[in-house]
Amino acid sequence: KEDKEDKTVKFEPLGAGESSASWEEGLTVSYAQNLARELMELPANMMTPTLFCERMQKELDGVANVETFVRDEAWAAEKGMRTFLSVTKGTSEPAKFLEIHYKGAADKSATPLVLVGKGITFDSGGISLKPSADMKAMRGDMGGAATVCATALAIAKLKLPINLVVVTPLCENLPGPSANKPGDIVYTMNNKTVEIDNTDAEGRLVLSDAIYYVTSTYKPNTVIDVATLTGAMMVALGSVYSGVFTNSDALWSELNEAGQHTWDRFWRMPLDDEGYGPQIYSSNADLCNTGGRPGGSCTAALFLRHFVDGIDNEGATIRWAHVDIAGTMDLSPTSRPDLAHGTSPSLNLKVTRPGPYQQKGMTGRPVRAFVEFAKRLSAQ
Repeated sequence: KEDKEDKTVKFEPLGAGESSASWEEGLTVSYAQNLARELMELPANMMTPTLFCERMQKELDGVANVETFVRDEAWAAEKGMRTFLSVTKGTSEPAKFLEIHYKGAADKSATPLVLVGKGITFDSGGISLKPSADMKAMRGDMGGAATVCATALAIAKLKLPINLVVVTPLCENLPGPSANKPGDIVYTMNNKTVEIDNTDAEGRLVLSDAIYYVTSTYKPNTVIDVATLTGAMMVALGSVYSGVFTNSDALWSELNEAGQHTWDRFWRMPLDDEGYGPQIYSSNADLCNTGGRPGGSCTAALFLRHFVDGIDNEGATIRWAHVDIAGTMDLSPTSRPDLAHGTSPSLNLKVTRPGPYQQKGMTGRPVRAFVEFAKRLSAQ
């Protein structure tokens, strides 16, 4: 009879006052993810664009090599961020544009990694109003901003040898006397025209100016935008994977490996201009902000691609990824009003795959995967 393999697990607790690098890293990353969860869970009256910026300034205060810049609407107007500012016209709450700079590389002038996060602190849908059932879940529509800012905090606290720029356009999307109307046409920061067919497709409007601003200003090699963007992504992947659209096989491989390592997983989606582009190219403007229900997450990604400065230049080397976290943003039993314009308003989505340490609520994903990605990138 063969001897059975000894599978005994032995624990040796650290002594008083002792620690380890792995333990401290785990604490830092878990704090960051829980911060993202808290930012998303707080009700919209307690997490306005202004309060979001104040909270992040407090979290980053005293962290080495970090600078924060809180821009106002006048600054955005001066920069020509017309699509971003068009979304905030329906609310009296001031919009903000938050920038976080971390310079951890030995060469402080080295090209930074760039993260962009959608920051709609409450999304009613605007004039294209969402159903009222469970609309409160849309307090988490700033999940992209929460995750990239929390990622920046972890990267800075871990002192990773990398330069990083994070930008988040923050505002509310409400119906009001001056709100965007279906059929309106606005000019983007890079002077493309966009027809607003549906005011509930506002995330891509605020992201378009943010992506163009950061890519044209800082000329990154790698830029990743993160957003709770489409109900179509929730239908496609559920809460298991975050969807990734990218022009770079290498970037996809790096993100996928980081996601597998942290079990905060991604799934690559098609970025097919020939296949899906006609759905957003046939309006009264250069682009339409929605291409209808078929392939809704794919047309949204194609829309954003038009604002990555230099991506179509001959010999372009910029690596861009769009990460749609609409499905992975939460694990709450909800009818998710963000799905109403992409599927049936009565679609009832229950928690089908609760995690081992989180049964419901905002998840803060994919903070762990992004930190691991940056860690590996900084080691190259």
